[in-house]
Amino acid sequence: MISIYKLKPWFQNLLRPICFRIVERGITANNVTIASAILSVITGLLLIFLNSYRALFFILPFFMLLRMALNAIDGIIAKDFNMKTNEGAIYNELCDVVSDTFLYLPFAFLPEYNSTIVFIVIILSVITEMSGVLAFSIGAERSYVGPMGKSDRAFVFSILAIVVGYGIDPDIYSTPFFLIIILLLIYTIYNRIKSALG
Repeated sequence: MISIYKLKPWFQNLLRPICFRIVERGITANNVTIASAILSVITGLLLIFLNSYRALFFILPFFMLLRMALNAIDGIIAKDFNMKTNEGAIYNELCDVVSDTFLYLPFAFLPEYNSTIVFIVIILSVITEMSGVLAFSIGAERSYVGPMGKSDRAFVFSILAIVVGYGIDPDIYSTPFFLIIILLLIYTIYNRIKSALG
């Protein structure tokens, strides 16, 4: 299934030299994971409370890229420097869901968007990640298949943020756009369950 997630190995190789410097400074994989979540919450709240300043939404694509980098870095550090822990596995999954929620939530507070449909996207995004994690409960590997995984959603919401930043009228595109995301999320949930059972 086509997904931006397939670029992860290339992205990790790009970031690997940075990881050595981070570890040298005594920073652990869990430190990076928690820091990423805290920054996500701060960014989301900033966009919620200052959503009248639409230019602030230009921050989101850059932050999404930073978050993807931090997520890749914590994984590299955990694997390459023997920092894998049960605590880290819990932090990783929990922080991902918290981060996603706070980064998508600002769109529900924009008057030109349908808040109900945005909340549906957020709920389905959480279920998508849960459907991947639940594979562990039956002894299968954690599933990351798409087509609307975490990286894909980051790309989609970055595009939306740019549209909001430019002040483009969403009347025509917003509802069909979100409906497509919803359908792709449902398909992703199906694919992850199928992958786990397979």
